[in-house]
Amino acid sequence: MTSQLKTAPRIGMGCWAIGGPFWSGNIPVGYSGADDAESTRTVQAAWANGVRVFDTSAVYGAGHSETLLGAALKKRPDAIIISKFGHSFDAGTKQMTGPKHDPAYVRWSIEQSLIRLQRDHIDTMLLHLNGLPVAQARPVFDTLETLRSEGKIRAFGWSTDFWDHLDAIAPAAGFHSVQHSMNLLFDAPSLGKVARHHQLTQLVRSPLGMGVLTGKFSDGATVPNDDVRSNSPDWQGYFQNGQASADYVAQLNAVRELLTTDGKTLAQGALSWLLAKSGNILPLPGAKTVAQAEENAGAIVHGPLPDRIMHEIESILDRPQEGAARAR
Repeated sequence: MTSQLKTAPRIGMGCWAIGGPFWSGNIPVGYSGADDAESTRTVQAAWANGVRVFDTSAVYGAGHSETLLGAALKKRPDAIIISKFGHSFDAGTKQMTGPKHDPAYVRWSIEQSLIRLQRDHIDTMLLHLNGLPVAQARPVFDTLETLRSEGKIRAFGWSTDFWDHLDAIAPAAGFHSVQHSMNLLFDAPSLGKVARHHQLTQLVRSPLGMGVLTGKFSDGATVPNDDVRSNSPDWQGYFQNGQASADYVAQLNAVRELLTTDGKTLAQGALSWLLAKSGNILPLPGAKTVAQAEENAGAIVHGPLPDRIMHEIESILDRPQEGAARAR
């Protein structure tokens, strides 16, 4: 881990949801129901409850997530901010306009993020193109090393689920973190092995399965049509036709009592499961309400699940095989 992440409380806040809606053509790629005033209160509630790491991206809400986060944390210079680049967008139409990663764009994108975040540097900057081939990724990380030497960023990494790509790039001098999907329903053992070998911080996205592991969708509730979860792309799998996967709900119900021991909520239990998996894991659960931020931060107090509970959970769950690396 970078020194900052080593000493930070081990639950962060993901800020995809507070960015609000944005689109790829007619396909929604943001979360519905975000309210700017509540989002600001949510960031501040996360801070008040011990969260110090905040994860965003230039593309979330077509720049809106960074803008909100920058304003909410303006008086918190010691907040640790992670952001990402690689997806170009039109802020006016809130449309994604395609991947870009040439050196000039990387520099420009990070400078724009600094403006929106109201910072003179970004603590960790991640490449946000999950499956970019290694040969194309190398010049990107050369550019990031230059920006690190200039003080615009403190460290860098990759948001990727491809463990072999990670293994090839991780030895770069300023490379300290990988962001990847992992949760109770998908364990990501191959990527975790590579991360531990290179002593990388594992910044875990989708730690609550896009909301499935909170239990709030177990009754068949359907997400709105303008929500990213209303689609059924291969990479997510947690929702099908806007409803939580019946198989995942069944898996969650099978371990519900174990996750909620000692007064934990389901979400806190799922986060505590991650904390028990490895000391270099830092989950980044999303939140768009004060109540969600406070609940997620409660996992800091609960800490890792005990070994006995972890073993019992593993004896019950029937996860599919990890399979070949792919975007998740």
